Amino acid sequence: MLSSKEISMLIEATGTSVYMTLASTLMAYVIGLPIGILLVVCAPGGLKPKAVLYKILDFIVNITRSIPFLILMLLATPLARLVTGKSYGANATIISLTLAAAPFIARLVESSLLEVDKGVIEAAQSMGASIWQIVFKVLIGEARVSLIVGSTIALGTVLGYTAMSGAIGGGGLDVAIRYGYSRWDTKILLATVVLLVILMQIIQIVGSRLSKKLDRRLTH
Repeated sequence: MLSSKEISMLIEATGTSVYMTLASTLMAYVIGLPIGILLVVCAPGGLKPKAVLYKILDFIVNITRSIPFLILMLLATPLARLVTGKSYGANATIISLTLAAAPFIARLVESSLLEVDKGVIEAAQSMGASIWQIVFKVLIGEARVSLIVGSTIALGTVLGYTAMSGAIGGGGLDVAIRYGYSRWDTKILLATVVLLVILMQIIQIVGSRLSKKLDRRLTH
């Protein structure tokens, strides 16, 4: 059985992980959403093709996505220290989580927007809609269900990242590493796994219900 001290530690760690996951995913969307939109708009055959800009963005996203998360966290340490004044802890880890999640989110957004029926886009163009009207009212409007599903995937991925952040003292449910693995405390390790599974299920359930609610095809 877990002691009251261990239970208290796990509750605090869970709260910290939820905070890091939500904050870093939100910040990553601030970066990744516009990049994903630009990748679609500026692509060859897009609404406003710009080959140079597209290639630059595509290259940056591919490069950053190819860097393993733990290595990216180490590379982001100077930036985290500059922004937060520390190279460890939850707030510093959010910087690394944001940098790791942003290119992933950019690809999720790009993929969702590319699923929109080109006929709908052409219809909007024929009615004289501007590029940004098409982006916000047609592309994002039509792809909203896919975007919600993508955000669910992003949240789950970032949550998984938080559990690995113990390598640089990230905080949260990295207790699986700090106590469960390093000290080989099986109770803490198993409890952390259960908590991560529960949090993941909550994310999946909320995302699934929200996407179904927004899906017009299921309400008409």
